[in-house]
Formats: sequence, C-alpha cells, structure tokens
Amino acid sequence: MRVTGGRWRSRPLKGPTRAMPLRPTPDAMRERAFAVLGNRVTGARVLDLYAGTGAVGIEALSRGAARAVFVERHPAASRLVEANLARIGATSGEAVVLTRSAHAAVVALAHRGELFDLVWADPPFETWREGLEAVEAAVAAGLLAEGGVACLECPERADVAGLTCLEVVRDLGGGASRVVLIAPRHGTED
Repeated sequence: MRVTGGRWRSRPLKGPTRAMPLRPTPDAMRERAFAVLGNRVTGARVLDLYAGTGAVGIEALSRGAARAVFVERHPAASRLVEANLARIGATSGEAVVLTRSAHAAVVALAHRGELFDLVWADPPFETWREGLEAVEAAVAAGLLAEGGVACLECPERADVAGLTCLEVVRDLGGGASRVVLIAPRHGTED
C-alpha cells in the first residue's frame, strides 16, 4: 500500500495485520477516485470516516488538502492511522485522529461547527449501509460545505438507489468495490 499522488507520492504506508483485519481502499481505486475529484481536493477540508489505515485522508493531504480529520472507532486502527501520519511527516495542524464511531464523530464535529469539502466513508463491506447512513447524517448535520461532495466506498453490487436528500453524481465501479460520489439533492422545480 502506498500514496498514489502528490507530495508524498509512492511513500509506503503500513497496512493491516492479521490481528487487525482491515480492507484498505486499493491503490488503483484511490488513484482513480482522486483523479476524478481533481482540483476539488486542493485546499479541501476532508473527513475520513472509517479511516482504517488512513490511506484515503493521507492521499487527500498529499494531493493538497488543507486538513483531514480521521475517524476510526477501533483503538488499534487509530494507532495505525497515527503511525502512518508520522511516517509521512504530517503535522498536527493538517491531521486530527478521532477514536470514536462515525455517528458519534458526526455529532461532535457538527456541535463544533466544522465544515468539510470532502466526506469519505469506507465502512466494512458487510455494514456498507451504516456508511451510507453516516454520510446522510453528516449532510443533515450541516458538515458538508456548499459545493462539497461525499464518497462512499461500497461493494460493487450495493444498491444505493432511493436516496432522499442525496443524489449519486458519479459511480466509479471496478472490481469487487466501487466508489460512489454523492452530493446533496437540490430542490426540484414544478
């Protein structure tokens, strides 16, 4: 596992172990998603829900994001995120790691009045709907800045249709997983 672009391009990251079975976003999928996000990442405030190894938020920082908040409920995985941040030399002003559930983090961040330009959720595949609910909660809580976008990594066959306040703006399928770009649905005209 490595950073695919930006200032830390090709830097290796520590991955999961048998004791900590995580499913990091594959390098190729991360590279493709960030190519699609393009200039949206420069200067962005990023919320990495279900951070795992921290690869997604680190990729965003490497590509010019101003700040990333990593949310991971498992203490061992949070320590892995911190180790990867130290490995690349990220500063405390750039990165914050919160050890709590995605929903608890959404509530706390909303209470503090935080805003994010990019919200990324990559839950365990067996609970991908929980990740979708976390994205919906983040948008409902006002965490997504005007013009911001959310990304949900989910199984290729996951049915994300039927969103009420959100709409799929891009679907990056490919293999066993896909990344779905989601934005708030704007009012319809009569």
